[in-house]
Formats: sequence, C-alpha cells, structure tokens
Amino acid sequence: MDRPIRNYNDRDANYYMHQIPIGILDKLSEEERENIKSVINTAIPRPAPKLIDLRFIIDLVFARYFVVLLIGRDIRKQQRQYQVNGITKIANIIVAILLIIAMSLLISSVTILIVYLVKSSLGIDIMPGHITNVLFPKK
Repeated sequence: MDRPIRNYNDRDANYYMHQIPIGILDKLSEEERENIKSVINTAIPRPAPKLIDLRFIIDLVFARYFVVLLIGRDIRKQQRQYQVNGITKIANIIVAILLIIAMSLLISSVTILIVYLVKSSLGIDIMPGHITNVLFPKK
C-alpha cells in the first residue's frame, strides 16, 4: 500500500494515475498510460521560489484566521482577465513600497530591542545614567 500523501505539493502523475479505476487502466496500452502521465505532469502546477513566504494562523475565541504573505515573481502562464494600468498600477507600487518599509522598520526595531536587552543583561553601560536622564535632563 502506498503511503498517504498529506501535502498537496507532493502529488505527482503516479498519484493521479492511482485514482483511475484498475479496470480502465488495464484497457490502456503502455503508450497511452505514458501519454496520460505526461499530460498530468504538465498540468500539475510548480510553485515558484518566493522572496518572502510568511504564513501563520491567528486563533481567536470565536474564529480562526490564516494570514499568507507571498512576494516573488509571477511566472504563471495564465494572463490576467483585465489589464492593470493607471491608478491601480501606481497603487500597487505604493503598497509594495510601504510593505517593504514596514517590514524593514519591524526587523530593525526587533534587532535594536534584542541588542539592547543583551547589552542590559551583560551589564554594559554605553552612557552614564539612565536613557531618560540623558534625553530629558533635569535642570
């Protein structure tokens, strides 16, 4: 018995050929089987590499949501049913730039926080006194 396939991306032509009833497969010649496998292989989508592949689940008391952010080149063979132009194209560029800036700020702030916590736990003082005393000196 074949092992169960749990991931959609693990499915190949053999997986789909096993879904065809044996009586029908027995009626096919070897050449016909190979042609069917070839068609199935070309029909199976191949995932493109992503620059950012962020997937996580948010569990709330009343609902469960999943969030997926994928950024990468669009190498699909299908064309869009509509042409993206004008204000939509500009809006897409602006949103992409804002996403990149937001992620950069998030990564930078987390990095600074981690460095500050490590510095504090090691007892390293860069400036004398507390940061609030330096920023807001009492007169």
